[in-house]
Amino acid sequence: MVTKTKKNAPKKRKTATTNRKQTKITKAKAPADRSNFSNFEPYKLKKGEKYLNESQEKHLKKILTDWRMTLMEEVDKTVNYLQDEAGNFPDPADRAAQEEEFSIELRTRDRERKLIRKIDDTLERLEQGDYGYCDSCGIEIGLRRLEARPTAEKCVDCKSLDEIRERQLGN
Repeated sequence: MVTKTKKNAPKKRKTATTNRKQTKITKAKAPADRSNFSNFEPYKLKKGEKYLNESQEKHLKKILTDWRMTLMEEVDKTVNYLQDEAGNFPDPADRAAQEEEFSIELRTRDRERKLIRKIDDTLERLEQGDYGYCDSCGIEIGLRRLEARPTAEKCVDCKSLDEIRERQLGN
């Protein structure tokens, strides 16, 4: 009778099942979804419905205002966090770690501040009736694109061309 030792035992190969389990573990450890689309329900188009009618505008305005409100809540949380966690650590490494944490938090809030400004501009365009049409070519941006990126100012084709130009120019 031949007994297998560890040296001549067949090696275990990673299978798709093993990889999926690892992915699930990683996802479980991920922080809670802070996306503005966590309670999002897509607009249900009716046959023959006019582009950007009153109910579609109302739907998009709700998405924008909810998104803005979520970002504003994050700003308030950051202010409270910075006030509560500010301490004078005698150890230089602890102090540096805290300053780095604050720096990352402030950079994130700065990006969100710019996004809030862009949302405000978009809400203004919606009120003026200048929303939903491409700034470059003037065609409809499309309801699904506006749901995916409510602050979009260009149609998919024009935005793709802009991105290609950016990559070519290195900007």
